[in-house]
Amino acid sequence: MGKWLWLAGAALALSGCGSQPERDSAAATLPAGDTLRLALTEIPDMKAVGAEIATRDQAEVLARIPGILTSLSVTEGDMVQKGQRIGTIVDSRIGYETSAYGAQVAAAQAEAARANADLARIRDLYNNGVYAKARLDQAVAGARAADAQVAAARAQQGASASVAGQGAVIAPASGRVLRADIPAGAPVAPGMSIATVTAGPPVLRLMLPESVAGQVRPGARVTITSDDISDGSRVGQVMQVYPAITGGQVRVDATLPGLTTQFIGRRVSASVEIGMRNALVVPRSFVITRYGMDQVQIVSDSKRLSTVPVQIAPTADPAKVEILSGVSAGDTLFATRTPAKATGQ
Repeated sequence: MGKWLWLAGAALALSGCGSQPERDSAAATLPAGDTLRLALTEIPDMKAVGAEIATRDQAEVLARIPGILTSLSVTEGDMVQKGQRIGTIVDSRIGYETSAYGAQVAAAQAEAARANADLARIRDLYNNGVYAKARLDQAVAGARAADAQVAAARAQQGASASVAGQGAVIAPASGRVLRADIPAGAPVAPGMSIATVTAGPPVLRLMLPESVAGQVRPGARVTITSDDISDGSRVGQVMQVYPAITGGQVRVDATLPGLTTQFIGRRVSASVEIGMRNALVVPRSFVITRYGMDQVQIVSDSKRLSTVPVQIAPTADPAKVEILSGVSAGDTLFATRTPAKATGQ
C-alpha cells in the first residue's frame, strides 16, 4: 500500500513540474505589435472660443450736412477706393442761402462803388481847396468800410457754397462695403451713418472671458476648425490683445494666412493657446474605435492584454490624440502591428 502511495505522489510531482513552465510561456507571449509606456507630456493648453471674421478697422461713411440722400451708388459687397464719391446729399435750404448771400454781395458791391465814387469827387474838391482834410478822411473811411462789406458778403457766399459741397458722400477708406441700407430719397442728419466700409487687413476676432485675459499673449497659437475661410491653413497667431474688458470679455485679434474677406462677420469655432499643461498624448494608432467607442489595449504585469474604454481629444498634431480618462501615467499600451501588403512581381 505504501509503495503505491509513493508512486502516485511522484507522478503528481512530475506532472506539476511539467505544466508550470508551459503556463508561464503562454502568459508571456504577445501578438506582433508596438508598446508604449504612458508618461505626462507638456503641451499647449488650448481653450475653445468663438471667433468672428472681421477687418482690422471699419470706416463709417457719415453724413456731414442735413438733407435728402438723393443718390447712393454702392451696395453691400461692392469694392470702393478711398476718396471715391458714392452718393449725394442735397439740402435745398442751402441753395436759397447761397442765393441770398449772392444778393448781399451785389448790394455790397453797389455800395462800395458809390463810396469810391464819392471818395474820388471829394478828393478832387479837396485838391482844389473846397473841402477840408476832415471831409476827405471821412470819405476814405466810408470807401474802406464799403470794400470790407463786399469782402464779408463774398466770404459768406463762399462758406454757404462750401457747405453745399459737403453733400458729396465720400468713401473714407479703400475696402469692401459691408452695409449700405439707407435708400436713396431718405432724409439724413449730420453724423448719421450711411454706409460701413472695411479698412485694413482681415483678422480673426476672438472674444475671451476675462478670467483668461491675462493668460493670452501676442504670438500665441490659434487654430480653427473650418477649411473654407482660408487657403488651407488652420493655424494662426494672436496679433493684439486689447487692453479693455467689455461685458466680461476681452477682445483679441489674430492673423490667419490666406484669410478670406468674402463673409465679414461670419462666426467660426476656434481654439487659442492660454499656456502649457501636462497631458497623456499618444499616437492615434494606439486608439481603437469600435461601435462609436474609443478603446485602448493595456499590457498587464503578466503580459496579458485587456481592453478599456477611454475618452480622447484632438491635439495640434493630427497624428496624435490626448487621452483624458481611462488610463494613467505608467500604464503600457499595445497596438497591433498591421502587416504590410504583399506586392506582386
